[in-house]
Amino acid sequence: MLHQVVLNWLGDLDAIDWSRASIDSISVRAKRGGEHTGPNPTDRGKAGSKYHFLVDRHGVPLAVQLTAANVHDSKLLVPLVDAVRPIRRPTGEPGRPRKRPAKLHADKAYASRANRQALRRRGISPRIARPGIDSSQRLGRFRWVVERSQAWVVAFRKLAVRYDRHAATVLASLHIACTLICLRFLAHAEAEPPLK
Repeated sequence: MLHQVVLNWLGDLDAIDWSRASIDSISVRAKRGGEHTGPNPTDRGKAGSKYHFLVDRHGVPLAVQLTAANVHDSKLLVPLVDAVRPIRRPTGEPGRPRKRPAKLHADKAYASRANRQALRRRGISPRIARPGIDSSQRLGRFRWVVERSQAWVVAFRKLAVRYDRHAATVLASLHIACTLICLRFLAHAEAEPPLK
């Protein structure tokens, strides 16, 4: 709930850019196993978890989820998009709270016809790299913000390596980290309000 409160404050200040969003995941080692852990295919099958993030154009974390390391990224695209709760519009702007970006950028791991169709049904233009067609360099111009936000999250030592066996505790820690990152954006937005 705390994460959502800070997101609403950012919405009040028009500090969330809904023009585009990015999605990605990061794998961490789970030293003691536990809920939502599995063999990490990128770490010689050692037990691990994945943190999945959806961020706005500037890197504000809008949603986060936790899975086992062996869960494919493509399975989390729709649940992560649907996990974004309505966020208030800027103060004085009419309309319902927003929860959908105009575009969503993702790497080749999310490429599937089903994912593209699901995004279009939600009014989101998919910008998902196509294997063998799109260069990852070009899409990186927009997706680097999600990787930066992931780096900020794993800078919290409790999240860099997972020691807690309980998924609820890890997910709570992820939301606290996202809240602290949102507070940084909030401090910046209050110091430099957007030009109208």
